[in-house]
Amino acid sequence: MSAIAVEGLTVRYGRRLALDGVSFSVVPGAVYALLGRNGAGKSSLVRCLVGEQRPAAGRALLLGRDAWRERAAVLAEVGVVPEEPQAPPALTARQLSRFCSRLYPAWDEAGLIARLTRFGVPTDLAFGRLSRGQKTQVGLALALAPAPKLLLLDDPTLGLDPVARKAVFEELIGELADRGTTVFMTTHDLAGVEGIADRVAILAGGRLVLDEEVETLKLRFRRISYPQEAAEGRSERLAALAPVAAASRGWGVEAVVVSDFDEERLTAAAAGVPGGRAGVEVSALTLEEIFIALSGAEGGSR
Repeated sequence: MSAIAVEGLTVRYGRRLALDGVSFSVVPGAVYALLGRNGAGKSSLVRCLVGEQRPAAGRALLLGRDAWRERAAVLAEVGVVPEEPQAPPALTARQLSRFCSRLYPAWDEAGLIARLTRFGVPTDLAFGRLSRGQKTQVGLALALAPAPKLLLLDDPTLGLDPVARKAVFEELIGELADRGTTVFMTTHDLAGVEGIADRVAILAGGRLVLDEEVETLKLRFRRISYPQEAAEGRSERLAALAPVAAASRGWGVEAVVVSDFDEERLTAAAAGVPGGRAGVEVSALTLEEIFIALSGAEGGSR
């Protein structure tokens, strides 16, 4: 059974289509990162996953249960960290822990306090007086306290400083190592997620345009660059023999980002062009560079 199974999910706001038949699955124990520009449809999808949004068509199954029809049963086994940390502003982290402990059959308050201590977050200061980063860390600690089978994170490092972002990702890595928790997250922090995500998907205009293992994705994308004075004919040859995701020009260098990179294809593309492969450089791309190449010009609906 998949930890998450999204089947033909469609969301409309009046005439506006926010999600258009989105389908994907997340295997147990994996870290799945959903990427997309603002307005791509990520927030609509997350609202469906936590049972806050009824889809116009399709369904979202979490741990085999329908998120909309069986929301209470689903959330008993799922930890959620929303994009905007929310809690009664007068309550401290300890008080929040005691309140939440009544809602779950198992609750690790000692682990929650230890986690916040590692974060350097005061446990006896009112939630409303905490910084944005501290509120997020309290939210993560609360979400992990009942030892959920599945963790949903909506851009958990948004607005955090580098130290706080590092702490959040280190905590997730530790949680994965200790319990094998399945993690689904939306994020703008591509550098941070690159080191822990098993699989990545990209939403653009309400549609899923990519769903692939991170390492496979990084192996098939390359940037090919060459001096502008030797560029004549090369771009056309590359475009004909390898799908071009993006092209750029500057500082005397022309470059293309190609998907499905193959060394033999490159050699064939350079054959017959003056200069051949002279001056041609091939370089790997980061997840962020691939994302920009694939969705830098895309828009969509949020």
